[in-house]
Amino acid sequence: MTESQATQALTAAPERRDLIILGGGLVGMTLALAAARAGLTSFVIDRADPADLVAEGADGRASAISTASWNLFANIGLGPRLDALGCPIDSIAVTDGMKPGRIDFTPKPDEGSLGRMFFNRDLRMALFDAARVEPAIAWKVRTEAVRRDRGPHGVEVELADGTALRASLLVAAEGRQSPTRDEAGFAMAKWEYHHRAMVTALFHDKPHDNTAWEIFYPAGPFALLPLLDDAEGRHRSALVWTVAEKDAAGVMAMPDAMFVHEVAQRMHGVLGTIALAAPRMSFPLRFHHAGKVVDERLAVIGDAAHGMHPIAGQGLNLGLRDVGALVEVLTEGMRLGLEPGDAQLLARYEKWRSLDSFMVMSVTDGLTRLFGVPGRLPSAARRLGMGAVQRLPVLKRFFMDEARGMSGKLPELLQ
Repeated sequence: MTESQATQALTAAPERRDLIILGGGLVGMTLALAAARAGLTSFVIDRADPADLVAEGADGRASAISTASWNLFANIGLGPRLDALGCPIDSIAVTDGMKPGRIDFTPKPDEGSLGRMFFNRDLRMALFDAARVEPAIAWKVRTEAVRRDRGPHGVEVELADGTALRASLLVAAEGRQSPTRDEAGFAMAKWEYHHRAMVTALFHDKPHDNTAWEIFYPAGPFALLPLLDDAEGRHRSALVWTVAEKDAAGVMAMPDAMFVHEVAQRMHGVLGTIALAAPRMSFPLRFHHAGKVVDERLAVIGDAAHGMHPIAGQGLNLGLRDVGALVEVLTEGMRLGLEPGDAQLLARYEKWRSLDSFMVMSVTDGLTRLFGVPGRLPSAARRLGMGAVQRLPVLKRFFMDEARGMSGKLPELLQ
């Protein structure tokens, strides 16, 4: 080979970074930024156009960010941008159909809130703005991986335009329908709840006092989550109303006025007169849990690894715990001279996350089934148990720590 040919071959060689992250959503982009803070470079590949994801009115959903997840955002430098955009959750009221025997989770004044509510759009905008100016992140949008090769010496991904990228580790953060996870042949425990979540936001004339309501009905939970007042001072809350799949089409077909009437009936006037504050959306509810979350030079995170009922609002938070654990494992490996795709590091990540995610998901699934049993006797038994929790500080402390995401072995980034 001549010197000229050698130069051309080097020029044509794919660029190599530490990570290739497939999926630039909330979990994938948080991983890229957290990895950059730890000195790891990445490619982030996403088929979506970021402008579409943050367009006004494109997505009215909001997410409950636990205390641990907020610590993660603050530790990767997003605190100043997000601090004024989140509504604190100062208390959570849990009730079986608004009957007597509810539980009130309210921390002491010096303990801080139980979490914060953010519009997904605000979270995305903060993440995307930070990624654009981070040299350790190469962000490839409006494209997708058409080939993924993993081997003993690294990974190579080919994009739709023929571009080839190389890295030490491939991370699948593509969501519930992850093609990378499926291509790797991961066994999945999964089932349908035969329910659909109706998601929107509401204006209401009474202040919510930073209280989240979880009202359980036999047909499914009905959650009201506090949001900041809008620019005109109107009070707002996010709504997640779970309905049976057989009724979902009819509910979505309702005119807005009828929909608001049905919602108001289930609220029992706790927030006064209500009106829609965002477009109505619906999502099928399913459980899935990957039996393994690593393979040769591959790690799976977020909804690609686990998906659950939104009853406790822990889906995104569980994915952010994946991020913290993976970055910590890779960082410690780098200090020992190991590369990110090292099998020992991936085994440690899997051991750390598998038990934690399975425990959270099992509790969530159990609550869904427990509160879904109809009838007066099951309702009475539930309210009896809730009354016991209300009277026992130790049990209340346990549930509040779970809501904050502060239980178990926490990665440093979430502390």
